[in-house]
Amino acid sequence: MDLEAVRTFDAVAEAGQFQKAASDLSITQQAVSKRIATLERDLGVRLFTRTPRGAELTIDGQAFLPHARELLRVAERAVASVRTGRRPLRVDVIASRVAPSGLMRGFHQAHPEIDLDVVMLFDVETAVAAIRSGAIDASFRAVAAPGRPLPEDIESLRVLDEPLQLLTGPAHALANARSVTLAQLAGHRIWMPGIVPGTEWAAYYDDLVAEFGLTIEATGPNFGSDALLDTIADTPALATFMSEQTRLVWPTGHGLRRIPVIAPTPVYPHSLLWHRDNPHPALATLRAHLTALSPGTDAAGTWRPDWVLPR
Repeated sequence: MDLEAVRTFDAVAEAGQFQKAASDLSITQQAVSKRIATLERDLGVRLFTRTPRGAELTIDGQAFLPHARELLRVAERAVASVRTGRRPLRVDVIASRVAPSGLMRGFHQAHPEIDLDVVMLFDVETAVAAIRSGAIDASFRAVAAPGRPLPEDIESLRVLDEPLQLLTGPAHALANARSVTLAQLAGHRIWMPGIVPGTEWAAYYDDLVAEFGLTIEATGPNFGSDALLDTIADTPALATFMSEQTRLVWPTGHGLRRIPVIAPTPVYPHSLLWHRDNPHPALATLRAHLTALSPGTDAAGTWRPDWVLPR
């Protein structure tokens, strides 16, 4: 159904005259007549009768009028949903408990006037495809792995270098340490069942293993963070890495320890990705907000872990 014909029908019904409707729509009276005739032909009914006073709705026209106006309202809402600045900013944060989710909560608190849609996508390829298709406006990712550069139309900004911590149970050999060095971790079993081959975080930990001779095991099914915490609490031989800002809650009886890793401190490099032609005004506001939070972060970034001295 031609929405312009429907809009013309509504204008004639409102004005009561073809000539007045033509003036309101800034088109000719002939164009109004042609649109109404086309709409009547499509519907198979007469919508108006001509009278000395102008145009009056037929019974069918009266029945069609509220539906026609609803069609026009739906069309207006559809256009508004994709109009620049009118739709929510859609951002991928990977998971609800990790640092990017916290960054977006902070952004929402600082800019409550900006509508947000937060989504969670699994891997960088899926995220980049969603950015390029317009399904999302931005994504937080670690970039870029050797041999897997970002497409030329995808921009990135390094926004957070998040230190890693060692998580142990109370009976682990390092449980009472105030801090541990990467050298001290050599020979200890670090269990991370959430590492999936081919992901950006798998490449990150592969580099960490190659650089410092660590033993990182990804064996066994990944039943989620609660099951991981249960196992670490009950198994003295196992520890795991946890990013500093990852939000975790565990039973008091678990006695888990979060221990800083130092000399050097491995950091996980979070970057914001977006399409260079994305016009959403809130995207620029998000970039400015994140830049202000970490002005010293290396914007170029590297794939190899970045090292910072202990504070």
